[in-house]
Amino acid sequence: MKTLYLDCGMGAAGDMLGAALLELLPDRAAFLEKLNRLGLPGVTFTLEPRVKCGIAGSHLTVTVNGTEEHENPHDGHHHHHNDLHSIRHLVADHLSLSDAVRENVLAVFDSIAQAESQVHGVSVDQIHFHEVGTMDAIADVTAVCMLMETLEPEQVVASPIHVGSGQVRCAHGILPVPAPATALLLKGVPIYGGQIQGELCTPTGAALLRRFVTRFGDMPVITAEAIGYGMGNKDFPVANCVRAILGETPDSTQDIACISCNLDDMTPEDIAFAQERLLDAGALDVYTTAIGMKKSRPGIQLTCLCRLRDQGTMEELMLRHTTTLGVRTYICQRKTLTRHFETEQTPYGPIRIKHAGEKAKPEYEDLSSIARQWDMTLEEVRRLLR
Repeated sequence: MKTLYLDCGMGAAGDMLGAALLELLPDRAAFLEKLNRLGLPGVTFTLEPRVKCGIAGSHLTVTVNGTEEHENPHDGHHHHHNDLHSIRHLVADHLSLSDAVRENVLAVFDSIAQAESQVHGVSVDQIHFHEVGTMDAIADVTAVCMLMETLEPEQVVASPIHVGSGQVRCAHGILPVPAPATALLLKGVPIYGGQIQGELCTPTGAALLRRFVTRFGDMPVITAEAIGYGMGNKDFPVANCVRAILGETPDSTQDIACISCNLDDMTPEDIAFAQERLLDAGALDVYTTAIGMKKSRPGIQLTCLCRLRDQGTMEELMLRHTTTLGVRTYICQRKTLTRHFETEQTPYGPIRIKHAGEKAKPEYEDLSSIARQWDMTLEEVRRLLR
């Protein structure tokens, strides 16, 4: 199973997570170019080499109109702040993002807004972001969400989170570490403090971890394929970094969410559109089942399987894109085989072969492409390949 492990022994921040994930890519320059074409006003991304305690890594630097900002504006510098509405407008209407990335970015900021709302006792619409409303924080969140889509891990495991200790100065005054919003975002997550004074886990880092991490715990048995070090700005006696390890873990069982609803008043076209929206947002599978409903009506049960971190997003999409008045969700287990692709060259063109255990199957898209090009049936293509 393709697994991403995040070592958060020195906490997590948006820029550290982004740099660590970027280091996992074979072509970092191409991805940086993609980030710089997003359309974030005045924003430029650069990946700079950094060394912490003798360990070489990278720092993802975001400059806004030529000036570097920091996610935690505790240094007295001026920062441009945004409310949730302006962030939603920017992300939804002005950035060149896939639907899944857009959903994840908005979900991260929604979770931060909910935490800030509860901490300060005001409505979400009244929340005016300070520490996480700067343009570089928006850039960091967007970069991490895009990297997660590019890396496509089947599960994300993170270590317990080191949050630091002491106090931190912010827009509202001097607060304990972890800051109240960060503590709320990490509710239910294993966290710990220590001798290091300062804020190690930021609200943005906490929200990103809650969004993408499948489970928190020790490093699983993993065959590492790539390792990345994302460096923070501050220096401590311990290397200030997030370490990301991408690799394969043995076939295992994982918890997933199964969400369903019954429909008797939607056209096949509308149901198909709802299925496409769920799949575009990252659903593991979406399918329909013919059922009998009350008053002897024939109906359709729409079922979506997704990772636990995507449960809320999928529930909202199902409620939005279908006529149902409610959905049912339960947690089930999924056991999968480790999968990998190999490309075989044939007289008709390259074909990707998916291997899972002792099973092997050519990809449908490649077969259909050859069948169209050579005016053959799918079975004729399969027979020739055999």
